[in-house]
Amino acid sequence: MLVQLAMLMPNWMDPEFLLNWLGDWALWGTLAVIFIECGVLFPILPGDSLLFAVGLFIARGTIDVPLWLACVLLTVAAFLGNVSGYYIGRVLGTSLFTNPNARFLKPKYIEQTHEFFERYGPRALVLARFVPIVRTFITIVAGAGKMDPKKFFLWTGIGAIIWAPGITLLGHALGNVEFVHAHLESALILLVLVSLIPMVVEFALAKRRKAAALPAVD
Repeated sequence: MLVQLAMLMPNWMDPEFLLNWLGDWALWGTLAVIFIECGVLFPILPGDSLLFAVGLFIARGTIDVPLWLACVLLTVAAFLGNVSGYYIGRVLGTSLFTNPNARFLKPKYIEQTHEFFERYGPRALVLARFVPIVRTFITIVAGAGKMDPKKFFLWTGIGAIIWAPGITLLGHALGNVEFVHAHLESALILLVLVSLIPMVVEFALAKRRKAAALPAVD
């Protein structure tokens, strides 16, 4: 099943294809992708799986860059992408999201992200890192809502530090496991599914807290 899903992905969504195509520019291309996906209004990019693949390629020696340097640069790219999205939101608000038939800037994305932000507050900036599409638009919503910049920088910085190095280090740790390398496409799709676990857990906890609060309301 995972292999069938992998075959349906366009080449530019396939991290292994993308990194091989970029060649010596693989890390720099990854930095650009992470920056764009984290706040520049283009949500359909292979963020999680690309970070994992970069770690794996570094472990294999295909990307000849020190692991620590890659982690630092990827964290900076993720942080700056979010900062860009925040200021786009402050300047333009949600005025770009008016066409329900738009390919990427759909009003429903902003509505879903706004609900996400309302439910989890500032920590949404950390949780959203692990949710495709939401991680792009959460910064727009934060900017449009005039969230305090210091609070935004703090929470989005925490998210960048957990997300970018965390997934890259996981890829590096598994990079020399032959089974993972031989089934990379399936492993990358599985990673995307696993990355949603924090959100599922948080959603379950939120429902439990809401249910526990009901008697007090009565």
